[in-house]
Amino acid sequence: MDEVLLRSLIPGVLAVLVRRGADFAAAEDAVQDALVEAVRVWPADPPRDAKGWLVTVAWRKFLDAARADTARRRREDLVDEEPAPGPVPGVDDTLQLYFLCAHPSLTPSSAVALTLRAVGGLTPRQIAEAYLVPEATMAQRISRAKRTVSGLGAPSVRTGPAARGRFDRPGDVATVLRVLYLVFNEGYSGDLDLAAEAIRLTRQLATAIDHPEVAGLLALMLLHHARRAARTAPDGSLVPLAEQDRGRWDTDAIAEGVEILQTALARDRLGEFQAQAAIAALHADAPTAEETDWVQIVEWYDELARLTDSPVVRLNRAVAVGEADGPRAGLAALAELDDSLPRYTAVAAYLHERAGDLTTAARLYAEAARKATDALERDHLTRRAARLNTRLDTDRPR
Repeated sequence: MDEVLLRSLIPGVLAVLVRRGADFAAAEDAVQDALVEAVRVWPADPPRDAKGWLVTVAWRKFLDAARADTARRRREDLVDEEPAPGPVPGVDDTLQLYFLCAHPSLTPSSAVALTLRAVGGLTPRQIAEAYLVPEATMAQRISRAKRTVSGLGAPSVRTGPAARGRFDRPGDVATVLRVLYLVFNEGYSGDLDLAAEAIRLTRQLATAIDHPEVAGLLALMLLHHARRAARTAPDGSLVPLAEQDRGRWDTDAIAEGVEILQTALARDRLGEFQAQAAIAALHADAPTAEETDWVQIVEWYDELARLTDSPVVRLNRAVAVGEADGPRAGLAALAELDDSLPRYTAVAAYLHERAGDLTTAARLYAEAARKATDALERDHLTRRAARLNTRLDTDRPR
């Protein structure tokens, strides 16, 4: 039994049932029943069309459950509409499922969990382990999300060049991409690498929709993921980008990401994920940290700020300005921002260190460490503060 094949078929089969009129929760139950049947039957009698077989069995399972339900009379017309077994289209149906799982009525955490369950085919246990929460907690979150989207029906989706990425439903493609980026940024823990899972799902989405921002997100993920092996030292501590061993970067992933990005940018429909990917590509293209093209990175941050008007983007831009035009210019750019922004104090500490004000930098690193919510980042900032204090003590006259 090919478990990888079964898992890859789940979203397409689920999407077909939802399109035919099944509510989300009932459709998922029917698909799970069909998978159990496949495990029992396929070893002795494998089907020629695996997806078609699953759709047929799952639809019949749904109809059986519908007949026994108190709403039987409302669903009797579905019985007469049962399609004949045979090949079924998959791309548009799966695309609809992406949009349903990223419905605006869901919270970001619920949308992520439902996407991993319905589109990714992961079990509640796998998702719970990845998020370091009890399985029961994750199961409840997924169950609530399914109840929320049940009854909404499948969104009507237009694809192809004429559609230009616009959809007949609340929200747009950016909603789906943000959910996938949330999955990617969770990283990895336990047996499940969520970053790799996000890349897999974004690849799948890229085959279903011709949109430059989908390509931009895929490129961004590949470029970031390419540096993962170099991000931590053997003792588990965080290694800043400038100090990473670039020989450990995945050059194949970088090459693929750059190629995907260049194709997307050539369409001249710039979006925030393409701009972020362009910044990541400039970092990846530099043989050493000293050879980084910071001037061009500042220009891309200007584009990104224009697209998003995000204070976090402007914070990162201040760092780039500090590298391109000197730390004093970076501090001037930083002074224009709200000092309550996450990582503001850490950025200020770095720029003061670059400017040679080690006393202020050490104090700010310690303050930033107290504010940090991520354990790795807190440890890194504490080490920076300690290193500077040691240096100050050494330089102090005796």
